Amino acid sequence: MRFQASSDQSLLIDLDEKISSEAHERLRRLLWLLESEPVAGVRNLRPAYCSLLVTFDALALTHDELETILRGYVQRAPSASLPEPREIEIPTCYGGEFGPDLEEVAALRGITPAQAIELHASVTYLVYFLGFVPGFAYLGELPEALATPRLATPRRSVPAGSVGIAANQTGVYPFATPGGWRLIARTPVAMFRPDRANMSYLAIGDHVRFTPISAARFAGMERR
Repeated sequence: MRFQASSDQSLLIDLDEKISSEAHERLRRLLWLLESEPVAGVRNLRPAYCSLLVTFDALALTHDELETILRGYVQRAPSASLPEPREIEIPTCYGGEFGPDLEEVAALRGITPAQAIELHASVTYLVYFLGFVPGFAYLGELPEALATPRLATPRRSVPAGSVGIAANQTGVYPFATPGGWRLIARTPVAMFRPDRANMSYLAIGDHVRFTPISAARFAGMERR
């Protein structure tokens, strides 16, 4: 573990150098403890794969003072009780206009589009963290046989609900936005809505599966 000043009012905690479910669980325990017992002067907690960025009031705390406090939390975190992860299924229509990169991904990996769909839908993914835009969850890990580099040139606009892959990650675009992930499918479920109690459909620690649906089923579902 390493503490590092990231700015004059932020401190970065690196829990591990390698992305893994074990490192992520340690991160979640620390995050849960800090959310349950907030530190006076801390303004925001921003988790990533295996690090946590802590922003704070520089008039109330110094980096050294905050590090001393946080080390106490780190020591206690392994015994923190986490809530049971939510199990979430996302209805997903693969290929065609919904997944314009599916056939290319399959060709790059030496498999058929049907096999690519089967692989993508066969895994229970972990929500590592949310970032990029509100509601965008970084999900891992893809089956190795499906892992594909992102596009060399990003699209200027990716439709909302598009399911993309990049390296060993997958995720759903909440909004129409530029993006460089390869698009293999789309879901009618809204990943972010400001009128919901939980604005983001997914949260860190959730377990997610993609369930294939037909284009007709997609058309009949309302975004919720």
